[in-house]
Amino acid sequence: MTRDEWAVLRTQLEKTLGQNNFSTWIKPMTLDCISDGIATFHVPTNFIGNYVSQNFSDAILHILKSEDPTVRRLSFSVPANVKDRPAPSAPAATSSAPATATKPEASSFVQTASLDKRFTFERFVVGKPNELAHAAAKRVGEGGPVTFNPLFLYGGVGLGKTHLMHAIAWDLQTNRPDLNVMYLSAEQFMYRFVQSLRERKMMDFKEIFRSVDVLMVDDVQFIAGKDSTQEEFFHTFNALVDQNKQIIISADRAPGEITGLEERVKSRLQCGLVVDLHPTDYELRLGILQSKVEMQQLNYPDLEVASGVLEFLAHRISTNVRVLEGALTRLFAFASLVGREINMELTQDCLADVLRASERKITVEEIQRRVSEHYNIRMSDMIGPKRLRSYARPRQVAMYLSKHLTSRSLPEIGRRFGGRDHTTVMHGVKRIEELKVADGQIAEDLELLRRALEA
Repeated sequence: MTRDEWAVLRTQLEKTLGQNNFSTWIKPMTLDCISDGIATFHVPTNFIGNYVSQNFSDAILHILKSEDPTVRRLSFSVPANVKDRPAPSAPAATSSAPATATKPEASSFVQTASLDKRFTFERFVVGKPNELAHAAAKRVGEGGPVTFNPLFLYGGVGLGKTHLMHAIAWDLQTNRPDLNVMYLSAEQFMYRFVQSLRERKMMDFKEIFRSVDVLMVDDVQFIAGKDSTQEEFFHTFNALVDQNKQIIISADRAPGEITGLEERVKSRLQCGLVVDLHPTDYELRLGILQSKVEMQQLNYPDLEVASGVLEFLAHRISTNVRVLEGALTRLFAFASLVGREINMELTQDCLADVLRASERKITVEEIQRRVSEHYNIRMSDMIGPKRLRSYARPRQVAMYLSKHLTSRSLPEIGRRFGGRDHTTVMHGVKRIEELKVADGQIAEDLELLRRALEA
């Protein structure tokens, strides 16, 4: 039987065993030869060979006999020389690291969730809100010793948690192909746990998860409230940490804020480096759009984006990077189909529904209240006639935020600040723009207030 014929049979096995089992156990195997009725397979580790022999040998034999009736049994072996082994079978990534004969059982990349080819460090746009998370993830992806374990990444939807998780996995494949790396979602962890309980194979489950060198679990908030799964996750976590194995976790909230998570699990998750991916700022959103435009123009080389369009989108769509990327994808596709230039008119026509959904609901009154609380002054002093600096500066901050976070015109903003003229508002906005560059405290106050208002 040729390897091409085996490749065809593998497709049938995937339908029989399911994608998860196939990706984890069958895909890493290669057919070496069939001799004297024995089909010999090369496997990355003895553990994988033993597991396949115990759980999937009947299915594999049945498939093989359909092509070669002489096959009677299976044999699994780890090649004596790593150089003779195929690269770990993960999607579209190959290792450029030299193989060495000193590790006769180089491990495979074990995954139950597909890695996205787009989610690499090279395509991750770094800005102030995510620079710490990026630096920490990059350090882990190098595969060397790190001083923090686990690495816990958290943030809202569309801020880059999954992108960084995938990027770490891709880099580990390249930098440390000898490591056993498992990447999966918390939902898949729970599914495997329940399946092992149902099939009475808990020892297999424990051995799989305790034999990895790097465990990556995405969206860990999913196990909150699921007591048995938390129990097993806790013991798996402890076992790996005790062996100095690296753990990377992501969630939508900080460990202490995940409702339904046991205190001991929260404590364990907080013992490493906990990094918040902050909401994107205008500069980061603009950088992401510029990066995505370069990628879109590979598919639409004849399309150009008119001046001001990207700035408009970065300003108007501020909550979710995925929505921002989707809007740009739609814009390019629409412009290509109708044969028009991507200008402001086309953007507003094409993305009318997205822009309406993303329209800020923040009011001038809410901004005034937040700023008053922040600077500990009365609302009446905020909008009153007093010109003392202790009142004037917060008033200017509130004017600046009203200009950038609401759709109100300058005259309308002025009326809400005690009937002031629009030129007063312009002066206040300009003054805060100058101070934002020169005064770090003002810049920090603006960021804190903006995040509180957009939360």
